[in-house]
Amino acid sequence: MIITKKTTARFSPTVKNGGGGLHSQPLKQMLLQLQAKWRVLKWIVSLLVLTVLLSLAVYHLASLIVQPLPQISRYPPFVPPLIAAKQESTNTAANEAEDRRNLVRILEEASMKDKKTVIVTIMNQASAEPNSTFDVFLEGFLTGEGTERLLRHVVVVCLDDKAYSECLEVFPRRCYLLRTTGVDFSGEDYVKMMWRRTEFLGYLLKLGYNFLFTDMDTIWLRDPFPRLFEDVDFQIACDFFSIGFFSETCNSANGGFKFVIANNRTMEFYKYWYESRIRFPGKSEQYVLNRIKEDEYVNKIGLKMRFLDAIDVGNFCQQNWDITKLCVMHGNCCVGQANKVNDLRQVLEDWTNYFSNGDRERGFRQPMNCRRSIMGMLHE
Repeated sequence: MIITKKTTARFSPTVKNGGGGLHSQPLKQMLLQLQAKWRVLKWIVSLLVLTVLLSLAVYHLASLIVQPLPQISRYPPFVPPLIAAKQESTNTAANEAEDRRNLVRILEEASMKDKKTVIVTIMNQASAEPNSTFDVFLEGFLTGEGTERLLRHVVVVCLDDKAYSECLEVFPRRCYLLRTTGVDFSGEDYVKMMWRRTEFLGYLLKLGYNFLFTDMDTIWLRDPFPRLFEDVDFQIACDFFSIGFFSETCNSANGGFKFVIANNRTMEFYKYWYESRIRFPGKSEQYVLNRIKEDEYVNKIGLKMRFLDAIDVGNFCQQNWDITKLCVMHGNCCVGQANKVNDLRQVLEDWTNYFSNGDRERGFRQPMNCRRSIMGMLHE
């Protein structure tokens, strides 16, 4: 409360005595007491304000002290785990989106006109080395009868960075890197590669693409498409073809060459096939296929399955081939890349002698390198 002369005059009664007004003694003392209390109150308020200001100054100074120092090290600043995980997740999502766009672009460019059909093969580092199955695979298309034009429809799915790099040098715009987190496919981890292949082919069906899948250790001597069956969902080659087209019990299906139409039946079948790996732990997709192809569920979904005659699609598991009819030779039943490549090149030589050089009497020689590799493995 501020004490002024005006306020004092207003509240101070006077006693008229001899023409002059005098203040009463008690009132004067009260005013002096009020002034003293006001001075104390001002000191208290000032002290409180000073305390608050000092507290704010100390808090501000503390906040400045705990701020991180400028980065002067050549090492990057530490990123908290949660933030790092979020950044990694963001990067992964960006990579996946880019991969999808790249795959769609490749499939659209490789697809056959009005059929939405592509030829798919898979390669890892072991297949990409110089003088490997990749080289022989491409040479077969260039040497075969009416097969060179099919190269524009081939999509090479690479399972590791090395294979992808090699593919881009030889076969640009048709190479797709299939990323698999936590798995190294640069070696020959056969079972994991086969299941990753099955999962990817099932994804192609969801995208609406028919595909003719061919292993890279195959040689295309003639166009196999005219030999395929019409109105069949799933048709596949056999290691040993013995009975007939519709026999499903006496043929060993070979997953290295198959033609699949994209529809609800094949999508459901591929899902069932992939999930069935849990029932047969450690087994390859080909082994599981031969176990489930007669399952009641496969019949329930109405899948139309046929087997391709070995006259059209042959392999090294068999003994004899008709060079005048064979479309594709598969270098299976073989151990070792070198043995496989040598015998596949022998097939190319025999084909050249027959088709280009006019040697119509000579057929295919037996793949002795692969036969010896199999016999050696059985005797170990």
